[in-house]
Amino acid sequence: MAPRTLLDKLWDAHQVTAETPDTPAILYVDLHLVHEVTSPQAFSELRARGLRVRRPARTLATLDHSTPTLPADAAGSLPFVTPAAAAQVDMLRGNCREFGIELLDLAHAQRGIVHVIGPELGATQPGMTIVCGDSHTSTHGAFGALAFGIGTSEVGHVLASQCLLQRKPRAMAIEVRGRLQPGVTAKDLVLHIIGHIGVDGGTGCVIEYRGEAIRALSMDERMTVCNMSIEAGARAGMIAPDEVTFAWLHGRPRA
Repeated sequence: MAPRTLLDKLWDAHQVTAETPDTPAILYVDLHLVHEVTSPQAFSELRARGLRVRRPARTLATLDHSTPTLPADAAGSLPFVTPAAAAQVDMLRGNCREFGIELLDLAHAQRGIVHVIGPELGATQPGMTIVCGDSHTSTHGAFGALAFGIGTSEVGHVLASQCLLQRKPRAMAIEVRGRLQPGVTAKDLVLHIIGHIGVDGGTGCVIEYRGEAIRALSMDERMTVCNMSIEAGARAGMIAPDEVTFAWLHGRPRA
């Protein structure tokens, strides 16, 4: 068998139906992260068609995009910037109740930024396919997951079927040798890469980062690198899991 990339292995493991020249592949999704901004229309489409959420246990919702950063006032009211932001929060609460989806609400101890809670809780794991209605879903690729952002209509598709129609991206390898010098951060590294390949250098690709310098990064630093893959135009970024990955996940609530 010819050598395969990390993308090849994950794609083949999750492909329900292979793509053809005329049709995209059907890809199974292991974890669907949902937030209040890109989900309302998707839930409305399910409701209009009389559909249920196919795999509620594979869907996790959190409130993070439109939520206030200031605490509640003496009456318990939160200072939402706009009525529309408050409406989005209320809508997600109602949709999660109606469709049986777990919601990490504002007072929940595990609530947080959508691309932080997955790693923090151990819900993001190597070998998974992960999608969310947010471009920086690529952050989760730091754990050896194939993770990418999707649009609102696609959010509806995943809610209804736990699958997604996708054309397979190309694979791009970026190897970083040596070690970062003192004072040089992961953000510096990925910005240098983007400056080298250009803001469209990764278009249509999943970037697999490898090499000694990548292996020396902490999980937080790896998440930074994969997160910023989008700024190079890439579909996603990935780093193969190793002992650093497994040590991070050990003992986390959902690992």
